[in-house]
Amino acid sequence: MNLEELLNKEQCEAVKHKDGPLLILAGAGSGKTRVITYRIAYLISECKIKPENILAVTFTNKAAEEMKSRIKQVVGKDAGRITMSTFHSLGCRMLRAHAEKLGYTKNFSIYAEDDRERLIKECMHEAKVSEKEVRPYEIIRRISSIKNELISPKEFEDKYADDYESEMISRVYSLSENKLFKCNAVDLTTSYQSP
Repeated sequence: MNLEELLNKEQCEAVKHKDGPLLILAGAGSGKTRVITYRIAYLISECKIKPENILAVTFTNKAAEEMKSRIKQVVGKDAGRITMSTFHSLGCRMLRAHAEKLGYTKNFSIYAEDDRERLIKECMHEAKVSEKEVRPYEIIRRISSIKNELISPKEFEDKYADDYESEMISRVYSLSENKLFKCNAVDLTTSYQSP
């Protein structure tokens, strides 16, 4: 494969990069998928990396399908041994593979936004938190932020629930995680196993 004939200088450098991570910043139509495609082909043919040791991820289903199609054209039969997906699909696959370690079964449900909002409203009602005091989307935003910091409901209650609003959030957060766990469900943010 003569990369110099297929790619421009910068693309060729990215494809052949070996030492450490590489970030490619480029606009639409600039050849990012082309670089990824030839990088994977280069890793397999020149670096002798096994296809099953390669992971290629992207954000959208459309981009993932485009990437799969291009890689198959360049790599051939080995393309089927490469893991290619969206970030969300990969995360779901990993969760399902290890669900039991978290106390879930492999057939857990993933709550979409409307399911999550319904759950939060139910928990607000049980925790006696009025929608006049705080709107459900604000509680969802706060809980999502707490989860992004990898703070469990218990830790939040013990360390951070030091004012009235935080105490409300803590009650709803704890209830929602317990209900998710009992329903064998996760939402689109990080979930914690209930005690």
